[in-house]
Amino acid sequence: MKHAIARTLTLLLNGSLRGLMRAWVLIVPLVVALSVVRWGQLAYFWPQDFHAAGADLAAVALQGFRFDLKVSAIAGFLLLLVLPWAPSALYRRLVTGLVLLFVFLGFINLHYFGFYKTPIDSVVFGLFEDDTAAVLQTIWHDFPIVGTLIAVAVTTVLGIAVHRMAAHAVQPDTVLQHRSVGLRLVVVAVALLALLFAGKGTLRQMALQRQHLTVTTSQFLNDMVPNGVIALKYAWDNRRQSQNLSDPLVGLKALGFDSPQAAAQVLGLPHATEAEVRDALYRHDPLPATTAKKNLVFFLMESWSAEPMLYQSPTFDVLGRMAPTLDKACHFSNFESAQPGTHPSLEAILFSSPITPLTMGDAGRKPLPWGVAQVAKQAGYDTLFVTSARSGWRDLNRVLKVQGFDEVIDANNLKADYPEATVGLWGVWDSFVYRYLEKRMAAQPKNKPLFVFVLTATNHPPYDLPADYQRVPLDMAQWKGETSEATLVPNLDTYRYAHDLLGAFVQTVQQGPLKENTIVAATGDHNVRSFGVYADAKRRYLMRQVPFVIWGDKLQCGNQLTQPASHRDMFNTLFPLAGIEGGYVNSGRNLLKPLPAQPDPMNAPRGLFFTGEARNARGMWQLGNPKSFVCTAATPPAQCEFNALDDQQERARYGLLDWNVRISLQK
Repeated sequence: MKHAIARTLTLLLNGSLRGLMRAWVLIVPLVVALSVVRWGQLAYFWPQDFHAAGADLAAVALQGFRFDLKVSAIAGFLLLLVLPWAPSALYRRLVTGLVLLFVFLGFINLHYFGFYKTPIDSVVFGLFEDDTAAVLQTIWHDFPIVGTLIAVAVTTVLGIAVHRMAAHAVQPDTVLQHRSVGLRLVVVAVALLALLFAGKGTLRQMALQRQHLTVTTSQFLNDMVPNGVIALKYAWDNRRQSQNLSDPLVGLKALGFDSPQAAAQVLGLPHATEAEVRDALYRHDPLPATTAKKNLVFFLMESWSAEPMLYQSPTFDVLGRMAPTLDKACHFSNFESAQPGTHPSLEAILFSSPITPLTMGDAGRKPLPWGVAQVAKQAGYDTLFVTSARSGWRDLNRVLKVQGFDEVIDANNLKADYPEATVGLWGVWDSFVYRYLEKRMAAQPKNKPLFVFVLTATNHPPYDLPADYQRVPLDMAQWKGETSEATLVPNLDTYRYAHDLLGAFVQTVQQGPLKENTIVAATGDHNVRSFGVYADAKRRYLMRQVPFVIWGDKLQCGNQLTQPASHRDMFNTLFPLAGIEGGYVNSGRNLLKPLPAQPDPMNAPRGLFFTGEARNARGMWQLGNPKSFVCTAATPPAQCEFNALDDQQERARYGLLDWNVRISLQK
């Protein structure tokens, strides 16, 4: 009996030793492969004329190594129940599979950064909620798929070769198996503790977490720290939190507030009860009794980035017929999008929601009374949604009618009205939207105001244009931005096509009978990858900048045209201008009101990106992370540093918007 127990204990001890040694030998190729992908990503996207201190590169390398070691050690730990007893052939297959998986996620992260200018985030899950076939077709057309697969294969083979060398040197299956029991126990204990500490990422401090991704003042370099595995993990955490509608306080608590009252107090809002806080979120200055209701036509333009407008000239004409309309418009030129993707920005604008996707599930079947279409409808407007895309995308055909739109017109409707239209990858050409709009608005009864929300689609990869469209030559010497992307010129061509059409529509309105009673407004849904990675701190602010332009009769633009602002401010500006009162969320400020020298917290000139970043006149930062602050002013002031009060107020505003959605949809 004693011999049997001794044999069992010896078997367990030797198995534990073999499993831990195999785990550590497995970690080596995973870390090497992830590091190779990181340095490849850094070299692939390194901008021309960008300079970084050696200390910053060393910090990126060290912190990246720590995250590589963390995810690799966790993988090894999770396999400890298998590794001690797995046959050698199975062990080798596990190594090959894990190396391939880690490398593949690394290259997904690489191209995701190239497109969205950020490591993998929760928007990645949109692939499965989008028109997946169209997305995959765009990826095939727009990304170096064959080259990437070759790079994945080469890096995987390198990782496997590293594993073979490590296994040959260590001999994990037999090492120390015949040494004393005491020595084996010590090695098992040390190897296990080392594995646990490697998975934690630190020895004494708190575990390596998301905030530790910031190691330099360059966001470009900081974005090189996370590998694909940890980026996907953090994206999933964000996704899971955003979909947790059972706890209305989850967003507030993540931002440092125990209750909506605490956040409201920071903003100087009434905060005695939750009801009082909600009332404050929907309170607006009353409009004069004589305010007439005007038609409101709002355009969410696909990929309307701000940067090309900086270089607009007769020889670099990226605006076409829009250019001569801007001198009579209110053009807010220091403006942020809410999200990096079309559908997330659409939800942020329609529902003042930092939570996305919001309407893909049960929430989309419940009318949200603060949504902009519902507010316009309650104010007596006919409500119309028009897009050159297919409305089946993200269930828009179902969701939009529930959320207050009387009519939803999409590519299929436009094809029926205009048989010459061809339905391509993302829908019909934008030109058919404008043809329909002119006809529809002319037929609108004069005693019934109209609210139109337009979503365009042509300025989208793969940047195709109608066969009969005459491309306008552009003097690329006028382009002062980055030139690393092969799609830059095709993107500028579709950019001009889309905004020339918008300009023509604006001119038609301004020269016709609708001039005095119609407001036209437009913004971009997000920036695009063709215009660079914005590694230079002085250019970083452009990464999320889109225009916001308002056209109308006798506009008074005020003093905020160059102040930081964002998507959250648009309908707080447009509804009063159009004569709409009612229950829309006080998500931002009215950009047409004069900005005082000392604005209150609700009217402070700042922009908010709904993934948790903010920007003031000095720089931009991640909410709650002082180390992430980067000066972005063209001429930095003497005091260019993180402002704790600005951060606290933006966390409070973001948290209350999050809470407003969750408390309304609480399950």
